[in-house]
Amino acid sequence: MKKIVLCPNVQRDEGFAFTAQVKAMLEQTGCAVLVCPVCGEPAAPPPFETVALSQALQEADLLVTLGGDGTILRIAPEVMLHDVPMVGVNLGHTGFLTELDRESVGLLKKAAAGSYTLVPRMMLDVEIVRNGERVFFDTALNDAVIAGILQNVHLTAMGDGDRILSFSGDGVIVSSPTGSTAYSMAAGGPLVEPGAEAVILTPICAHMLAARSFVLGPERTVTILPSDVSEGRRCVLSVDGRGLTDLLDGDRVVVYKSAHRLLMADLGTRSFYETAFVKLGERV
Repeated sequence: MKKIVLCPNVQRDEGFAFTAQVKAMLEQTGCAVLVCPVCGEPAAPPPFETVALSQALQEADLLVTLGGDGTILRIAPEVMLHDVPMVGVNLGHTGFLTELDRESVGLLKKAAAGSYTLVPRMMLDVEIVRNGERVFFDTALNDAVIAGILQNVHLTAMGDGDRILSFSGDGVIVSSPTGSTAYSMAAGGPLVEPGAEAVILTPICAHMLAARSFVLGPERTVTILPSDVSEGRRCVLSVDGRGLTDLLDGDRVVVYKSAHRLLMADLGTRSFYETAFVKLGERV
């Protein structure tokens, strides 16, 4: 019996009506379905038993998110540790990482039967090194953003010890190919196919004509050095939008390819280029 994990975003499916519909549909195919609510606490208890995500991921065959891109970003660091294929159903806005929506949710029966292509997504490990010690660690599916708060910051970006650029500006984005369609793109960075392996370095509103986005090899370790940081001139790190961590003068933010990867289940509904056109380009 296939074991399917449903991860509804409690803010997107209040009352779990849509989750109940999907659960019943998959159970009719003979699958065992476990429900793990994420992204907050429900206003009222769900009408079915729920389990913790860490427990549900044990021996799971497929994980389905019911929410948006933020739902996938929130749970990706935990899911990647178990190599469980993931597919998203969009209940939010853009939903670039999600493949299905409410109208096409019936295709989950195809996914439950194992009829999909696995697309590994490169992840980025992110560290803060302070006085020679690692004081922070996280893993990003999209990006690590180092930015000032309401004012410019001075940053130096290094690649394996060689200076790539130094500039003053709003900040810098270090993204994976998956994250190239997010904040990095909005800041002028390139779109990179999600199955590729690369590290993309994109300045944010740099006060420097020569500051451009760089596409680096996947083996490259990127180090960001903020300077002139003080209590009155804040500089922060955000990994996939999961909160802000203050940086101190002399800190080093180190970003490199993770040993883990996230497995996405591609149902072949549309290509990367079609998705980019529909979600990010002109609508016809």
